[in-house]
Order: sequence, then structure tokens, then C-alpha cells
Amino acid sequence: MTNATPKVTTPIVETDRNAWKFGFTPQAELWNGRLAMIGFLAALLLELYSGQGVLHFWGLL
Repeated sequence: MTNATPKVTTPIVETDRNAWKFGFTPQAELWNGRLAMIGFLAALLLELYSGQGVLHFWGLL
């Protein structure tokens, strides 16, 4: 006996992972991570070249 019901598949939709979208979307989380990495690197380089922490450099401590 064969199965008479056809197999239903959903199409695979390619989304642009670099799109600029707001809210809790995978694209927004990717951009959040990228910008956080840039900010962390900038803070490390500032500390390396100035010899002070970020808060001391800005005069907050």
C-alpha cells in the first residue's frame, strides 16, 4: 500500500544577514555584537596608547 498524501515542504528563504533591522532579530544581534567588538577594541587601544583606563582618560575617576 502506498501513501497517497503528498509530502509538503516549505521553501527555504534566504534573508540578508547584514540588513539593518531593529528589534530582537538575528540581524540586529549581529550588528550589536560587531559594534561591541569595535568598542571593546577601541577601549583597549586607548588604554594601551595613553597608559590610563577609559574612565581616567575622560576624567571621570
